[in-house]
Amino acid sequence: MTTALRAGDAGHPASVLPREFAAVMRPELPGLIQEVIEEIRRSYPEYAEVLDGPYSRAVHLIVEHNLTSFVDQVAAPDTSTVQRDKVCRMFGRFEAYEGRSLDTMQAIFRLGARLALNRAKGVLRRLNLPAGLMLSFAEALLAYVDNLMEVSREGYQEARAEMEQGQDIQRQRLLRQLLSDVAVPRATLVELAERAKWQLPDEVTPIAFSADGRPDRGAISEDVLVDLGSPLPHALMPGSVDEHRRAFMDAAPHTTRAAVGLTVPLADAAESLRWARRALSLAEAGILEDAPYIHCEDHLVTLSLFADPGLITALAKQQLAPLAGLTSNQRDRLIHTLRAWLDTRGNVLRMADQLHLHPQTVRYRMRNLEKVFGDLLASPDHRFATELVLRALELRSRRTRPAHRPGLPSVTG
Repeated sequence: MTTALRAGDAGHPASVLPREFAAVMRPELPGLIQEVIEEIRRSYPEYAEVLDGPYSRAVHLIVEHNLTSFVDQVAAPDTSTVQRDKVCRMFGRFEAYEGRSLDTMQAIFRLGARLALNRAKGVLRRLNLPAGLMLSFAEALLAYVDNLMEVSREGYQEARAEMEQGQDIQRQRLLRQLLSDVAVPRATLVELAERAKWQLPDEVTPIAFSADGRPDRGAISEDVLVDLGSPLPHALMPGSVDEHRRAFMDAAPHTTRAAVGLTVPLADAAESLRWARRALSLAEAGILEDAPYIHCEDHLVTLSLFADPGLITALAKQQLAPLAGLTSNQRDRLIHTLRAWLDTRGNVLRMADQLHLHPQTVRYRMRNLEKVFGDLLASPDHRFATELVLRALELRSRRTRPAHRPGLPSVTG
C-alpha cells in the first residue's frame, strides 16, 4: 500500500517536502546519528582521537543537533535556525583551533548527507512512498547541508582571524574592564567592545575555571569572553545559560572543572564571578558534588552558609557550646538527635524512623537534650541558628568521612 503525503506549504524553503515526512524520518534519527559518527571514525582517522576522547559527547551533540534540526524544519519550515547556527559556528571554531583544514570539516558534512540519503532510500522503499519524493528529499537535504557548511565556515574563518590578528587580546582587555572592581565609564566599555567586536549585553553570566581543569579554547562559543591564561582562568557569557548551552556544559569532558555564576546585570559581573570561585573551591573541598560545570543557582543555600567559613565556625561554637563537656560519642548522638528533632518538628515517631531507633530511646535522648540545652530549645532564634550550624557541619563533613558513615565533625571542625 502506498502512503499518501500532502505537499508542504508553499513559500517556505522546506516546502519541497511534505510536513508529514518528518514523522517518517524522526524514528530513524538515533540510528543515523550513530552511523554518521562511526563512519567519521572509520573514514577520517584524525577524528578518532576526538570521537574517543574527552570531547566525544560534545561531538555527538553537534551531529545530533544538525540532523534533528533538519527534521524539525521539515515539520515546520519556519522553525528558527538561530541555535543550529550557533552550534555550527562553534564546530567551525573548534576545528580551527584544533588545526584541522577547512576541506576536512566540509567533507564531514558531505559524509553525513550521503548517509542520510542512503537511509532515506531505504525508508522510501520500505514504505512504498512515491519515487519523486526521493528527489525532493535530496534537493532539500543538500541545500540544508550547504547552509550548514557556510555557517561552519564562518565560524572557522572567524577563529582563524582571531588567532592571526590577536582578537583574543582585545577581548581580554574588555573582559578585565568588565570585571574590574573600579567603576569604568560606559563610553570606555562601548569603545572597547567595538574594538573586540563584542556587543555589550544587559546581563552576563561569569564562569570560573580551575587552573588544572580549563577547557580547550576551541570548545568555547564565539560570543563568550575568555581568559584561559590567567592564574584564575575565567570567562564571561552574554545573557543566561539556556538549555542548549547547558546541554554542551553537561557534555563537557570530565577533566573540565568550572563553576557557573549567577546571571546578573553587567555592573555586577565581578561579584558573581566571586560567587562562582567560591562554588569552585567548595567543590574542590568536597562540599559540593563534583561535575565538569557546577551551577551556582543550584547551590544558593550552601553558598550562603559558606560565604564566611570563619563565622560558621564561630556560630557553631556558640550554638553547640552546651555539648562541649561531653565525650565525642555523646556529642555525636545528641547532635544527630537534635538534627532529627529540628527536621521533624519534634515528632517522636518520625524521629525514631529517621534515626533507626525505638521511640523510647528517642524520648530518652530528648530528655538529655533538654537537660543540656535547657530553655534554649524553646527559643526560635536559637533553633534557627542551630539548624544553620548543623546544615553547615553536615556539608563540611563530606570532606572527611566516607559516604556510609553518619558521623559529624567536632564543633570546631
